[in-house]
Amino acid sequence: PGGLGEGFSSLLNTNGERVFKIRLSIEKDPHAHQTLKLRSFFREFNVGQVPQDYYSFIRGEITLSELYNRHPDQAVAADTEACCGTLGEPDEGDTNALTNEEVDNKIQNALDGRTNWVLIGGPPCQAYSLVGRARRQEIVLNADEDKRVDLYKEYLRIIAVHRPAVFVMENVKGILSARTENNQIFSKILEDLSNPIEACISEKEMIDNGQHRVRYRIYSLTKPVTEYDLYGNPILRPTDFIIKSEEYGIPQKRHRVILLGIREDIPSTEHILERKEEIPLSLVIGNLPEIRSGITRSFSHFTMEPDKKGKLKKRRHYKKVNDCFEEWSAYMEEFNNQITNVLGVETEQLILPETLGKEYIPVEDYDLPADHPLLNWYFDNNLNGILHHVSRKHLLQDIKRYMFASRYTELHRNFPRLEDYRDAGDDLMPDHENAESGKFTDRFRVQLPDIPATTVTSHISKDGHYFIHYDPQQSRSFTVREAARVQTFPDNYYFCGGRTQQFHQVGNAVPPYLAFQIA
Repeated sequence: PGGLGEGFSSLLNTNGERVFKIRLSIEKDPHAHQTLKLRSFFREFNVGQVPQDYYSFIRGEITLSELYNRHPDQAVAADTEACCGTLGEPDEGDTNALTNEEVDNKIQNALDGRTNWVLIGGPPCQAYSLVGRARRQEIVLNADEDKRVDLYKEYLRIIAVHRPAVFVMENVKGILSARTENNQIFSKILEDLSNPIEACISEKEMIDNGQHRVRYRIYSLTKPVTEYDLYGNPILRPTDFIIKSEEYGIPQKRHRVILLGIREDIPSTEHILERKEEIPLSLVIGNLPEIRSGITRSFSHFTMEPDKKGKLKKRRHYKKVNDCFEEWSAYMEEFNNQITNVLGVETEQLILPETLGKEYIPVEDYDLPADHPLLNWYFDNNLNGILHHVSRKHLLQDIKRYMFASRYTELHRNFPRLEDYRDAGDDLMPDHENAESGKFTDRFRVQLPDIPATTVTSHISKDGHYFIHYDPQQSRSFTVREAARVQTFPDNYYFCGGRTQQFHQVGNAVPPYLAFQIA
């Protein structure tokens, strides 16, 4: 519920009050849970009345414990709302595993008798092979995938047992074409979600528990319904459920399947999302402080050495590089001269940033134009700076590849191919098999400044090669804040954990501004 929850809780009525109150969120990852708890704490205060202590914490001036100790009532409320727990079948030894009974109790306590509520989430349906249907079972095709199936089953069970008025379910586009041995998955998911009780509760259980069937109408958020079946259900094609985020004011080409389910007893007038102008990448990250890339080490050479089976394998050897501005700038000048010469363009004087960035950078001038489409969404007058804007350290050869890729893209408006790297010098070529397989050129991608970015995913936590900054003078991959801007997280949104965990949280989320429009 990170991105979806942020979007829904950001919708205000005419009195400036939140329309939706998040009553419960369940998150398995402890770092993501801490983030959700902190954001829940933030929302415990009325809009515009968040205490300065919150900003002191995100600026690194006080600890999280000190923040919660100064505002104990809000901290307790946040702890009640944000639960760290595992749904579905847990791994052995998982101390956070929740039974169905525990989940049901938490939901019932959170709802406190309310029947009109919204369930939001994104269970990983692509692994669907067994949904525990009471009267017909699917064959499990891949036991390794069954953990993810359990999450979908749990989402379906919660709908069946607790009957939300509305649910919003997000998933990857690949779910539309995924199949089991005998069935197309998506059509079965639509069938299950339309009739969740029949999908996961037997006839006997329904009678014993005094339950009656409840059905849902499943809508697209982007395509109006033009025809209905005999039961009044919308007739839509699978592709009608795809939302292309860049068409709705999100500065990223993120295509996801999002389903809107409305309980059949609720009269509904159909609304679809309104299209907005595309927002180019430079408009959302171009005003952030310029920072330099860091250097981890430099590739030296490789040797051929036998592995445990006696087969010869390449072993790479590296040498240490002093990561200081003086050495980095000397390398940058050298790289720039070589690359501009290879590309046949005039060598420009580099104006290089000196800092690697910080978890909090004070900024006096926010530098977003008054007519910026997302100004009010990103901006917080109390923040007075930028969070999570720290560059990673890169292999020296990768920094040169970054500069070459950004210079080449700047010149040709296209990504360099393998032969382009070869022409630029042997040291730009990788020392592994991916070079010849064609994978290498896909790994180094510059994000173009004048169009929306490509999809931010959790993979960005691994190396960042797919998200190279378009500015050759920075020659680095995206920071957490740049990825968060692309995902439309507000600037005051603080991600707990280390950089890897922060990237995971950013990449796994539904863009909050898209969720806001859905809300």
